[in-house]
Amino acid sequence: MNFQVTVLKILAAYPDGFAVMEDLKRDMAILATSGRDWADRTRLLAARVPDLDIWSQGLVERISGGWKITVKERAVLEFMEARPAAPEPIPVPSVEQTVVASPTLVPPLRQPSDRAKRRRERRERRREARERARANAS
Repeated sequence: MNFQVTVLKILAAYPDGFAVMEDLKRDMAILATSGRDWADRTRLLAARVPDLDIWSQGLVERISGGWKITVKERAVLEFMEARPAAPEPIPVPSVEQTVVASPTLVPPLRQPSDRAKRRRERRERRREARERARANAS
């Protein structure tokens, strides 16, 4: 989890962007224990602004027992959360690049017709067994 991005996100959620230290600590503890999703998200956001330092860049002010975000911080958050204008295309491997497994290593999958054939044969065997049992019972 990226501490500075988490602080920015928490403060942005508060009215007027101000939170006392107790609230910040509580929210930070909740997010820190919420799982890998939050940690991964903050790392991705921090990667978009690698030289982020919320105090020296004037993004957060320490005032009266808490922290408050500045106008600059909101702009940085918008930049970090903005999606790229043109998404990068997902590379699709060509037919030549795909690896074909050898038939000796992997047995071929059974076809649905084979399954239906086995099912029919099984029903016929059961029917014949029932008929023999009736004939023997009479």
